[in-house]
Amino acid sequence: MTAQLPYNKKNALFLAPMEDITDSTFRKLVVEFGGVDMMFTEFISSDGLIRNGKKSIEKLLIADYERPIGIQIYGHIPESMVEAAKMAEEANPEVIDINFGCPVKKIANRGAGSGMMKNVPLMIEITEKVVKAVNKPVTVKTRLGWDENSKNIHEIALKLQDVGIKALTIHGRTRSQMYLGKSDWTLIGEIKNDPAIKIPIIGNGDIDSPEKTKEFFDKYGVDGIMIGRASVGQPWIFRDTQQYLKMGIKPEALSINERIDFIKKHLSLSLQDKGDWRGIIAMRRHYVHYFKGFQNFKEIRNRLLKSNAPNENFEILEEIRTILQEK
Repeated sequence: MTAQLPYNKKNALFLAPMEDITDSTFRKLVVEFGGVDMMFTEFISSDGLIRNGKKSIEKLLIADYERPIGIQIYGHIPESMVEAAKMAEEANPEVIDINFGCPVKKIANRGAGSGMMKNVPLMIEITEKVVKAVNKPVTVKTRLGWDENSKNIHEIALKLQDVGIKALTIHGRTRSQMYLGKSDWTLIGEIKNDPAIKIPIIGNGDIDSPEKTKEFFDKYGVDGIMIGRASVGQPWIFRDTQQYLKMGIKPEALSINERIDFIKKHLSLSLQDKGDWRGIIAMRRHYVHYFKGFQNFKEIRNRLLKSNAPNENFEILEEIRTILQEK
């Protein structure tokens, strides 16, 4: 089964691929709220995939209700990337996405992810070989450049288009910025509005509200916007944003009871999908975000983050419900 791609849809919204975040559990919850036009798996190491690493292989598992979905791979060796792309294609996603944007040191310093910004010929070689090796559409996600003095994304966009990618997602920071400072969408807008660019351009970076999403669609004219970190702790952001884009209003914020009930549901699904230990560890990455902004909360939050027992997690969440309702 395949689904129609949303790249030519007006104001399309994409869930960004995020390691240890956009697993099948989280994607299930995003779909439940609705509003997302396309999602991506966590990014997958090409080396891990071709060596049949358990964690890498697990990331290939996708469900029909998640469609359209892209599988994202990364690496710096052309042969490994081609083999990994073929393996990803067997999982039957709608697209194969190549990560040339991850800024994490252990990835970038060996030339993968955003490290590829320093070796554009290799980036183009890998992309061209992957495009030729698979029948699925190939897309790319990358950054503005390596640092402030080498913002070469416009040149890269044209070259990637020439070798056959079907869409390009651009994060508005350099690799050197990591996730610090503000993302700069000026270049993203320039690329989108360059008549020589024929492929859809997706903008990414610092989109944290429905209002900002609309502002950036209107200002930069991009074909789609990808939301990443802002969806952690609020997987309903896509639903809220779609309603705001269409009607100019947002749904009411979740009540305390609704929020706690939802977090408990997330916990239950995580335990079901991963087992007790891995399920709890996975939830710790989300707990911090679910309760972001709540005051005088440190002690009980720390208890929740240290608890290894499922029943205790549920009990602490009920304590939190009581505390928040009393405020």
